[in-house]
Amino acid sequence: MSYAAKAQLVVDEVSKVIIGKRTCIHQIMTAILAGGHVLIEDIPGVGKTTLALAFAKAMELEQNRMQFTPDVLPSDITGFSMYRKELGKFTYHPGAVMCNLFLADEINRTSAKTQSALLEVMEESAVTVDGMTRPIPAPFVVIATENPVGSAGTQMLPESQLDRFLICVEMGYPSKADEVRILMEQADCRPLEQTRAVIRKEELLAMQAEVRRVHVDEKIYHYIVALSQATREHSQLALGLSTRGSLAVAAMARATAYMQGRNYAIPDDVTAVFADVSRHRLKLSAQAGTRPGGVEEVIDDILRSVPQPRPERRLAHEK
Repeated sequence: MSYAAKAQLVVDEVSKVIIGKRTCIHQIMTAILAGGHVLIEDIPGVGKTTLALAFAKAMELEQNRMQFTPDVLPSDITGFSMYRKELGKFTYHPGAVMCNLFLADEINRTSAKTQSALLEVMEESAVTVDGMTRPIPAPFVVIATENPVGSAGTQMLPESQLDRFLICVEMGYPSKADEVRILMEQADCRPLEQTRAVIRKEELLAMQAEVRRVHVDEKIYHYIVALSQATREHSQLALGLSTRGSLAVAAMARATAYMQGRNYAIPDDVTAVFADVSRHRLKLSAQAGTRPGGVEEVIDDILRSVPQPRPERRLAHEK
């Protein structure tokens, strides 16, 4: 069985726990293959935390969960050094991020100082404590959940923090039929407890390496830059995509192609991931902030206005 097929096994396994959200699960698996971090924004009680835990179990990843509250300190995340009298030296006590999958639950309920403790580790997969930098075990992914801004006790994440999440997804309420199924299946047991590992973390690392080798035609790179440039020049946006955002689009396009069994990306791969990559990075201007549709409407407008490239029908890298 190919690694790409095994990625679908993970989607299938997590879909047994989170009913009716296969599209969302597929998006998150794609982001993990791309080597990125995921922000899940939605109201409490729709399964955000369970979704993250199910991914950890299905991929046999060591996971740590931290409930973010105002009293959480940066050292709780990164770790700290403590003097050991019997040893006559300081020793490092690992923080919660020393794992493969770090679940930052309700990230927008903690202070900006604590949130900033994640900036280095999300960008460089390492933490620096008392001048010493320590690598995080590979693979490493942060899945953070947040409640909608305006909920009691929340605060907005700064742009620098948002920009480090590869994608932002919303789960939404289940359909009526799916909710009935959830109630019936959880009457006797919790599906999360029955989740089994379908791949090992070594296989995930191999998949991520294969994704990085997916070919992207130069015309597609130009298309990605054109979309990013359009966000920076759009009259209704005060903040457009950064260069990190452009890199995120390219990484997600590669992973999307990989999930579909291709070793080359096509323009539709870019179009398919652009909203997930950009919605949390874009900021409406003051004039556009009160208009219905918001950022999603602007993204649709940009995708319509920027023409897709027409690369050769069959690429040299096609299987």
